[in-house]
Amino acid sequence: MYNFKLIKPFMKIYFVIVFGIMIASSCVKEKKPKIYTQPLISSNIFSDSAIIVSSITQNQNIVIASKGVVWSTSPNPDAYYFYTGITTDGFGTGSFESHLSGLAPNTTYYAKAYAVLNSGITVYGNEISFTTLSSSNSSGVLNPNYIYGSVTDQEGNSYATIIIGSQEWMAENLKVTKYQNGDPIPNVTSEIQWSNLSSGAWVNYENNSSYDSLYGKLYNWYAVSDSRNVCPYGWHVPSDAEWTQMTDLLGGESIAGGKMKSTSLLWSTPNTGATNLSGLSLLPGGARYSNGFGYMGTFGDWWSTTEYDFGTSIDRNLSYVTESADKYARNKTDGFSVRCVKN
Repeated sequence: MYNFKLIKPFMKIYFVIVFGIMIASSCVKEKKPKIYTQPLISSNIFSDSAIIVSSITQNQNIVIASKGVVWSTSPNPDAYYFYTGITTDGFGTGSFESHLSGLAPNTTYYAKAYAVLNSGITVYGNEISFTTLSSSNSSGVLNPNYIYGSVTDQEGNSYATIIIGSQEWMAENLKVTKYQNGDPIPNVTSEIQWSNLSSGAWVNYENNSSYDSLYGKLYNWYAVSDSRNVCPYGWHVPSDAEWTQMTDLLGGESIAGGKMKSTSLLWSTPNTGATNLSGLSLLPGGARYSNGFGYMGTFGDWWSTTEYDFGTSIDRNLSYVTESADKYARNKTDGFSVRCVKN
């Protein structure tokens, strides 16, 4: 027969312990970061792309495994089951930019930033909406006062073109992945492999295809000098002399850069001297070097076909803090933007 006088105290202790564990368990929840999706400014909305700035803050030791932006043509997109597109923009906290590409003109989209925690839980920020522009000429990249032509490359990509003096130039950076004869240009993403190349190759900035629609691809000199030609039919990569012909027409190298740069906010402040008077609309697509990527937003480099010596070739460099169009001898393995000029 049980001695209830002895059992009763133990039951009270057991109840207190179990109740305490239940209370503690209900209070221990995984800390979540705060995510904020900033409203878009007009200069970051284009006909086929957009740039969204978001931020992630937290006070605890939360590990952010990945982050980005998810979007859809209907409200409340999520990163797994219901979305039109999604970006992956690294990991960790802080502010980050997401480049949304492949958008349709004159279309309303709904977007929000997300973060995947180390535990696998996905946390979302606030939702924003925006409507893409109906025409690339009103994107803020091209000069809205000019009428642009167009050219289509061997893969069907279309580019705005502009006449400057007796030359006709592409007003957008090259995006092609094949030579004119259809041969593929290799996409080399490995830093070690890229630095040891002696043949043509291309890469997206930071190996992120979302940059492609605005900034085009980055090519080494071996690709732009290849006789199979990276440019559209009837076009070619300019020589140093052809670049000089244009900059002389624009007042010389010391001031031509400002007339060649887009006035878009894709250039970092102060974007010194930028007027885009030429209509060329150059953007700061950064570069690929043997030790990594750099300078998107602040610098742009464009190849010429002209060699300087065995290991280097001549390019044109534009900066956000000068109005000049500077000429440098660059390593042939560097990855730069490409503009084409009509034959």
